[in-house]
Amino acid sequence: MAFDPDGLRFDDAGLIPAIAQDASSGAVLMMAWMNAEAVRRTLETGRVTYWSRSRQAFWVKGETSGNLQHLVEMRIDCDADCLLLQVRQDGPACHTGRQSCFYTAIRDGDAVEIMRPA
Repeated sequence: MAFDPDGLRFDDAGLIPAIAQDASSGAVLMMAWMNAEAVRRTLETGRVTYWSRSRQAFWVKGETSGNLQHLVEMRIDCDADCLLLQVRQDGPACHTGRQSCFYTAIRDGDAVEIMRPA
């Protein structure tokens, strides 16, 4: 039986959070949003496609930068309201040039940059 993205629990805007994780290292790379069509496109092409809330348009990760995300496996959480995308990442995942968007840690009450751009 084929997977139907319409069975996912999207928010009132028709979106679901999608967390990208490096399939080899397990590192969390980024979080973005998908709608049902972005899920379909990702599954059909193997290239991760998000929905840009600011541009109101589909966004194929790495389409302009060359830092592509190739889908290895898509997982659905227990409530079907969040996705985990295990990916093979070409180049940095973050638009700042860092491998991950999660490059700031709160340590002893201070925000500390823990990862420099590549």
